[in-house]
Amino acid sequence: MLDVPRATTSEPNETHFDLRKEAEAAGITDTLQQLERELIGLKPVKSRVRQIASLLLIERIRQRVGLASAPPTLHMSFTGNPGTGKTTVALRMAKILHGLGFVRRGQVISVTRDDLVGQYIGHTAPKTKEILKKAMGGVLFIDEAYYLHRPDNERDYGQEAIEILLQVMENQREDLVVILAGYGERMTSFFASNPGFRSRIAHHIEFPDYAEAELLVIAELMLKERGYRFSAAAREAFERYIALRRTQPFFSNARSIRNAVDRIRLRQADRLVSDLDRMLDVADLETIDPIDVLASRVFSGGADARSAKP
Repeated sequence: MLDVPRATTSEPNETHFDLRKEAEAAGITDTLQQLERELIGLKPVKSRVRQIASLLLIERIRQRVGLASAPPTLHMSFTGNPGTGKTTVALRMAKILHGLGFVRRGQVISVTRDDLVGQYIGHTAPKTKEILKKAMGGVLFIDEAYYLHRPDNERDYGQEAIEILLQVMENQREDLVVILAGYGERMTSFFASNPGFRSRIAHHIEFPDYAEAELLVIAELMLKERGYRFSAAAREAFERYIALRRTQPFFSNARSIRNAVDRIRLRQADRLVSDLDRMLDVADLETIDPIDVLASRVFSGGADARSAKP
């Protein structure tokens, strides 16, 4: 059975339960609030996480009072484009699972195909088993899980890793939670080719792309955390940047916004240091000007930046 710790609020033979205290004792309240602060938007994702946390909270109470209960299946699938918060949610989910006693450790071991699949006969099993050993008692997060399956390559050893994973997910599901992640369409094809995974996964969570307004808020929060802010004109320029960047290849939602913010800071610093005789004040140090944004190659190779005024 699961190692479910007794909450500090419990009494022998209790018949009534203070759910607020139960949730706070397990750390659920703080973790959900942290998730709300960390991720802009994603309301369907947050709602599903709350539902899972609620189910596990009630399950813990039921087990504590001896009500008949089957151990819940906790393996999950996160689908969505890059930069939509899948890794962040996996970390918070591990914290919830640990707080409620459904895993022994709140750790997340994040891996890809290269960590599991070997390059020659006899190499895959030891690699996969070593990763599983490290992850045991916590959460194993497999990003781009569909790359494990390469049916077009007869000399591929991914199927061996899949078979080992399926066996552990079934036989040791009370000591390991596996989260498979990747693009939605590719994950659908992966599950169709490997029905054993779908039958072992209870929770499928889809992560939507961020809206343009949400990406702008994310950028402003990132800048604020680093002690910067957009000027009014720079904010308008970054709105244009988002609209253009979303239409270009390799856009990765919040990840691309983070990269853009880093480059903007780089350009701002270069602009300030270009005039060593200038006296700077705090406003100069913290303000992002339009030219810092418009110098991006997203704007037709930076042509707009040449006519921009700070």
